[in-house]
Amino acid sequence: MAWDFSTEPEFESKLEWMRSFVRDEIFPLETLDLSHEKFLEAVRPLQQQVKDKELWASHLPPELGGGGFGQVKLGLMHEILGQSSLAPFVFGNNAPDSGNAELIAVGMESSGREEHREKWLQPLLDGKLRSAFSMTEPGAGADPTLLTTRAVRDGDEWVINGHKWFTSNGSVADFLCVMVVTNPDVHPYQGSSMIIVPTDTPGVDIVRDIPTMEHPEPHFGRYGGHSEIIYRDVRVPYENLIGNEGEGFILAQKRLGPGRIHHCMRWLGQSKRAFDMMCERAVSRYTHGSTLAEKQTIQNWVAESMAEMTAARLMTLQAAWKMDQVGPAEARVEIALIKFYGASVLYNVIDRAIQVHGSLGFSTDLPLEHMYRAARAARIYDGPDEVHKVTVARKILKEYKPVDVPTEHIPTRRDQARARFAHLLEEETANL
Repeated sequence: MAWDFSTEPEFESKLEWMRSFVRDEIFPLETLDLSHEKFLEAVRPLQQQVKDKELWASHLPPELGGGGFGQVKLGLMHEILGQSSLAPFVFGNNAPDSGNAELIAVGMESSGREEHREKWLQPLLDGKLRSAFSMTEPGAGADPTLLTTRAVRDGDEWVINGHKWFTSNGSVADFLCVMVVTNPDVHPYQGSSMIIVPTDTPGVDIVRDIPTMEHPEPHFGRYGGHSEIIYRDVRVPYENLIGNEGEGFILAQKRLGPGRIHHCMRWLGQSKRAFDMMCERAVSRYTHGSTLAEKQTIQNWVAESMAEMTAARLMTLQAAWKMDQVGPAEARVEIALIKFYGASVLYNVIDRAIQVHGSLGFSTDLPLEHMYRAARAARIYDGPDEVHKVTVARKILKEYKPVDVPTEHIPTRRDQARARFAHLLEEETANL
């Protein structure tokens, strides 16, 4: 199949509008230190403009209020939105709400629980509710088969006990999508399920927002942090089950596959912003007899950054295109490739941009230092790089078979060549 990343002119005009909108309307918001409530007040008019352009929650099908765009179009959109951490919220596709909306929608198709639409999905799409994805545990990060949080059915209710952390947005969410073990007697891939838990349910203890390299402060207003949560005999209705029992891992993969495409394209948008800053600095800063742009080292950084970003962009679009054609399961290798390669490109470009800016880049006067700290997390969340490299290597190596060679004598390449062309050698010898 030939790759095709092209889009129609009407969609390209939407992308052009997004570029101007993000630059002119969203970038200025980054300079304001607003409370969560004031931030919401500031972005509501911007969100309405997005809805008027029919770009709100574009990751969802039209029947759910989205644009029904495929992964290539979504990727191109996220490349623009990735320039600002605020942009996804303004466009109604911020993590983890966007992924959780898809999760609930897929679960409805599987289980037929239409009541989830009115109770959880539509309010989430309308921005009236916030959500969180509660999967990672202190003892189960890179290997989710080690999850221990249990949900036991008791009549018409689930009783949940367990310990989660790095539940993004947990402290500001209205409800949690919790990955639990519902049947410990089968393989973890068949024994896990997902259940919706309102955060005000008795027994839900949101212990803290874990301070991180990206956000060292304990809590940071407009977004929830990466929350540590303990579930103690939490009771919720059986109908809060997303999909069917035992479908937890299937749902997680359907959620995380597209999410990784979007992550990688947002990283490219962030990389491009850092790249632009680096180039502007290079042609503006005069030192040691010439501008930085005339220094060979800086020229190398510019060339290397452009090459890496171009490669990552093509890889990501190709993964998005393949997902559109054959689905996320058949695009696992491509998704894994862009996850670890894209994370390294993001980190490298921002690092070079800081170096070109010197002390200014290291300061909080520019967004580069925060971008740098956030970029380090890219190699960990949605699965550490090493796990994705294993996925790629195993899939590739399955296509190769071991060579069966004699144990008594292993012929060299010269031996093999001489045997193959023996008649030519005989002719040469006869002519001497």
